Amino acid sequence: MPIHGRGFGVRMVVAALAATVTIGAGAAGGGALAQPTGSAGGNGVVGTGSLTDGTAEDGVLGNGTTLVTGSVGTGSAAGTGSGNWLPPVIDSIVPAPDLGSPDIPTLQAAMLPAPVGEAFFDEYPPGLDAMANGAVIGTRDVTPVARQLLRGPVREVRQYKVKSTDAAGAPSFATATLVVPATPWAGSGPRPVLVNNVPINSLGRDCAPGHTMANGITLSTNTFELTRPVTAKAEERGYAVLIPDHEGPRMAYGEPFVGGHSILDTIRGMRALYPDEFGDSPIAMMGYSGGSIATHGAVKLIDSYAPELAGDIVGASLGGVPADFEMLARTMNGNLAGGLFLAALFGISRENPEILALANKLARQLGVSSLKDACGNKLMVLGLFQVPAEALANVKQALDTPVAHSVYTKMRMADRKSATPLYLYNGGQDFWVPALGTRNLYDEQCGYGVPAVYRQVPGEHFAAELTGVGDAFDWVDARLRGEPAPSEC
Repeated sequence: MPIHGRGFGVRMVVAALAATVTIGAGAAGGGALAQPTGSAGGNGVVGTGSLTDGTAEDGVLGNGTTLVTGSVGTGSAAGTGSGNWLPPVIDSIVPAPDLGSPDIPTLQAAMLPAPVGEAFFDEYPPGLDAMANGAVIGTRDVTPVARQLLRGPVREVRQYKVKSTDAAGAPSFATATLVVPATPWAGSGPRPVLVNNVPINSLGRDCAPGHTMANGITLSTNTFELTRPVTAKAEERGYAVLIPDHEGPRMAYGEPFVGGHSILDTIRGMRALYPDEFGDSPIAMMGYSGGSIATHGAVKLIDSYAPELAGDIVGASLGGVPADFEMLARTMNGNLAGGLFLAALFGISRENPEILALANKLARQLGVSSLKDACGNKLMVLGLFQVPAEALANVKQALDTPVAHSVYTKMRMADRKSATPLYLYNGGQDFWVPALGTRNLYDEQCGYGVPAVYRQVPGEHFAAELTGVGDAFDWVDARLRGEPAPSEC
């Protein structure tokens, strides 16, 4: 293709990306189903099956995945066929944002989510350095609003804010919502607690579940979460439900260390607020998709970050687990899932600023635009334009650089053992978050001696949540009732 042709195509990409800044809510479409079985190597085409990782046999353009199931020409280097020529062309036609300074800290600060006008979500209180992790900063009763969004009767819905830490260990905070059902606990021992790590999948603070519980349904509400049965099923059994805002105040979508710290510190805060009722309660976690990223971080950080909780966290269920970002760079980049992939890249960069050194002028423009506050519904629309990550980089094959591989390794957390038994499941036809990634996590944790179960369920990514959540909840329910965790390793 001659360079002038490429320039025209890039201008179309830039125009499409610029248009998304003002697009409202929407959803990306689906795609063809793959076969339920396939080789672990995977050829990255529709029909190879659940164990494909989206890798082409030789990385030649058009020999990898499709616009539905993966980036065009995706190869073993996790780079699209356009990864060599796109960066210099885009940087030559897009002006840099006027930030007053080109340094990384200035860019990082400009890319953070805007305040939502509530100190509860916005303000870092003074004295965080001196607080213990999990120390309660403040609480508020949101029962009048929240009870209208919950299916069962509630005794109390309380939000609270606790001291936490960011991905680098610096002082931060976390917020969460605790739902206590109206039905008295009739079981033996203290009332169990289910930690429902919902798939937030967003960059703006008003997209978090805590904002919805306090303010009601808005244009930013995660409607997918309202249809999930996890909270309602737990209420029916008399369990309390803890819903952390696990992306943290920076809304670090895709970052497992922030997610893990937020979850564990809000558990600590719950026990500090209700020592008699929940001080000794058995606790289990559930998370799907973006929620499983945070759950994945939490279970692997218990031993090092919150060892006092290890004896009471009795199990965790993770579904559709995006634990391998290198794999996702082959299966979600430059296709209908690309909007969420790019959003996760932005979210992770909020806690890992070394990524921003690879951001070109277009990436910087988008990073400081209204997209920095976008919720999952708007971010999914970006996938319609099928823009690869390489269009936002200032180097060739950005997804195969040392910085990229360092981030892959960090996000995978493969050197850490879960401190609690695991139930893992994935859709057999999930071409965006392939079953191979969840199966690899299962094998990894079995190797550490963790009691674990893996289930492959019917459906692609969205359908698999519906087909898999019932058995996942039953497994968690059994742990909260005191049954020992089985292992199929």
